[in-house]
Amino acid sequence: MTSPEPRRRPGGRTARIRQQVLDAVLAELGEHGYDGLAVETVAARAGVHRATVYRRWGDVGGLLADVLDAAGDDDWQPPDTGSLHGDLAALNQEIHDALVAEPPVVAALIAASFRSEKAELAQRRLWEGRYARCETIVSRAVQRAEVPPGTDAQRLLIAATAPVYHQLLLLRTPPDPALPDQAARTAVLAASAGAFAGA
Repeated sequence: MTSPEPRRRPGGRTARIRQQVLDAVLAELGEHGYDGLAVETVAARAGVHRATVYRRWGDVGGLLADVLDAAGDDDWQPPDTGSLHGDLAALNQEIHDALVAEPPVVAALIAASFRSEKAELAQRRLWEGRYARCETIVSRAVQRAEVPPGTDAQRLLIAATAPVYHQLLLLRTPPDPALPDQAARTAVLAASAGAFAGA
């Protein structure tokens, strides 16, 4: 996938309006889900004219895409606890907390990406950025000889985090405080045995 064109960050009044609108999108999405999301209600909640929203974002898909792109523009960095297990457990805890938060904005955004092509592409950009940032977790683990050289960072990260998403989003099981650590521990055992090294 080619890299997206660099996005110019607006400033001043434009930035304030953008933030108001994106905050309104998240609030509406958390309260009403994708089917209840509309340009008119977002505009009303943000306190801006709907023509402004239509002119800049076009439709609901454009609004969702900008929310996801804004999330990728942050300065978030993965945990650095001093061990692979600690880093993955801390990462899983962040994911766990985001998925169980109320209102369920993260879960609603993920669900919306299946309904909107614009949101799907933006979500993919967000994931690619997060995986790229998290590669340092695996690089540090290789340097500490916790996992073999050549360990595939993305495969390891997916294996470590997937159980959290699977349990909370697909099976909708009640939050389990032990899940982030257990999933991390299992992935570390597999990685240390070379499960993610090589082809």
